[in-house]
Amino acid sequence: MHKRHYSITAFLAVALVVLWAFPSVWYTQSDTQLKPVWLSERTNIVGWISKKIPVAESAERVLVADRTVSAEFTDEAQGRAVRVFSTKRYSSKSYDIGLFTHTPDRCWTQGGWGLEPIAPDSVSLTLHGVPIVFERRLFVAGEHRELVYFGGLVGGQPLPYRLDHNLSVGMKYALDKAAQESGTMGFGMRAVDKVFWQRIWDAFLARRQILGPKQFIRVSTSVAGADFKSADRLLQSFLEGWLEPVDYETELEDWLAGR
Repeated sequence: MHKRHYSITAFLAVALVVLWAFPSVWYTQSDTQLKPVWLSERTNIVGWISKKIPVAESAERVLVADRTVSAEFTDEAQGRAVRVFSTKRYSSKSYDIGLFTHTPDRCWTQGGWGLEPIAPDSVSLTLHGVPIVFERRLFVAGEHRELVYFGGLVGGQPLPYRLDHNLSVGMKYALDKAAQESGTMGFGMRAVDKVFWQRIWDAFLARRQILGPKQFIRVSTSVAGADFKSADRLLQSFLEGWLEPVDYETELEDWLAGR
């Protein structure tokens, strides 16, 4: 009886060790063709006037980040505005909310925005040699229509998965008045939604890390009528001018030195 008890205890102990060590052994792949980088946010862009937007006014205020940039840039020539948000997590703590958990699909709809279907719902861009898939959404509040791009990096490299895990649930929430009144997203809806878990599976297959240093990027602009082409061109050209790659390890070391 005692031998059986010790065997079960030993088996459970080994299983716990394997589970604990598995991520550090499995999630070790990276794109060897791409140098790890952070995308640094420029504050001075020729022809644009910028003003800071307090993070407290942003739907992403629930995120725990080591560095956050929230601002609005206005084109001096034509008066067009682009709203930007970039947040970085240099460290990784198991008890912190995931930097990619509260995407606009979730927190904007919880904040009262409507979410309308739009195609395509993602765009592949290359920023200074870094290929990134940005989610593409159309949010609506009354007469205001906002075209939103958002994407990210993990470990200084493009994500091996999309950030569309909240999309279908966000659409349901935007149409669910009861959920809006209660202020809940409905964990049950997320738990049974296949797309919600897709990024976990994609990361597993690619053996690319899920945890670790991350950067989340969002840009958006107003859409006049159905002129999506103009809004797309504006966001895509602005991203190239606003963000610039910087060495991954150097920025990490600078952050650690300044703590």
